[in-house]
Amino acid sequence: MSALWNPEELIDATGGEMPRLFAATGLCIDTRQIKPGDLFIALIGENRDGHGFALEAMARGAAGVMIHQHIVGLSRTAPVLLVDDTLAALNRLAAFARQRFAGKLVAITGSVGKTTTKEMLRAILGAQGKTHAAEASFNNHWGVPLTLARLPEDSAWCVIEIGMNHAGEISPLAKLARPHVALITNVEKTHFGHLGSIEAIAEEKSSIVHGLEPGGPIVLPADSALLSHLRVATIGHPAITFGVARDADTRLTDVITEADATTLTADIGGIEVSTRLAAPGRHMALNALAALTAATALGADPVLGAPALTGFAPISGRGARRSIAVKGGAALLLDESYNASVASMRAAFAVLRLQPGRRRIAVLGDMLELGAAGPEEHLALAADLAVSADLVFTCGPLMGLLADALPAPQRGAHTSESASLALTVARAVGPGDVVLVKGSHGSRMQRIIAALAAAEASPSGLEKS
Repeated sequence: MSALWNPEELIDATGGEMPRLFAATGLCIDTRQIKPGDLFIALIGENRDGHGFALEAMARGAAGVMIHQHIVGLSRTAPVLLVDDTLAALNRLAAFARQRFAGKLVAITGSVGKTTTKEMLRAILGAQGKTHAAEASFNNHWGVPLTLARLPEDSAWCVIEIGMNHAGEISPLAKLARPHVALITNVEKTHFGHLGSIEAIAEEKSSIVHGLEPGGPIVLPADSALLSHLRVATIGHPAITFGVARDADTRLTDVITEADATTLTADIGGIEVSTRLAAPGRHMALNALAALTAATALGADPVLGAPALTGFAPISGRGARRSIAVKGGAALLLDESYNASVASMRAAFAVLRLQPGRRRIAVLGDMLELGAAGPEEHLALAADLAVSADLVFTCGPLMGLLADALPAPQRGAHTSESASLALTVARAVGPGDVVLVKGSHGSRMQRIIAALAAAEASPSGLEKS
């Protein structure tokens, strides 16, 4: 495998010292995922100092380690890139990689749908050239620079995802990425508790244009109530709108949603394209339209891009569907466990409502970072659940308010947190059931998924404890 980084570039980009020269075929910050030839970067996080894993990285085949602290037990002849600060040096690697990249880059932000839209763009662009895109949700202060630093110089396209929790986080990442096209998927009440208003959320999302290349277009959601605010905040860049609105620049002209698929037809700048996703839900059709619009703005061909989405399926934690074995048969699991907001909750309920089954079961954890609006927003979900779920299990103090508001026949069980709910849910699911699991990342709803997987491995074992 050719080197992603030769030693001269590593030294020039970081300003570090390398007593023993080495090249790297990749970059890694987690020894559990390291591949032979990787440069291990010892980042310091809130609960973890990567310097403590440098020796393990070498033992696992790392080409070298980037550090800014002395490592006890590390040989003086070990391949080391010594820098002033590993996170700062990672950002310098990212800037260097972006500078040498001759292809086109698109950056995505928005309240919901970022990762799914990013994966759709990966498929669309990947059908038309070598494409590099962020892994998972690598969209924060280390995820964005890591993705850029991993960018192969000969890629034709690059897809970057940019997220935020607080004001002021998007702009510096956008300036680092320097996109040719920027996309805002939507503006919803996520991180409302930190920003205080929906207008402030729109303002923060709009700051992605701070890094947009001169003359680069911004793709905006035509159906958003905040569209006029987004237009003002992004003035100076050409705006391309997408949605169902008749005056949208690109628009969905037909959407057919089934239990396990969505067929869509869209008008992309006067060109009609159609595709069929292995993903139910109108929100998935809008994600696909956003991706096709951004790809077209980037210079890709929508006629080639639409077929690349045929069979596109949601990824783990974001709507992935699978059959699970339960005592006496099988059930359908809708895994939305990675995160949640008001808008994504309602979209997930709409998908659950489409599913045929013995019972439709919703397992819900708190939607976090809503601030003072939290209780009201959780209680407001009761009306949607009334037409979407036969049985509801909840965990967390905010979901406790919702549980109390549900009619008695609809209440499954409520616990203070997901760990104590997991076994109850696994025991309750029976053959023919459809189970939706969703909650904010901090609600740790992956524990429910794990419990259902354990039940699948040994369904009878759960009945004995």
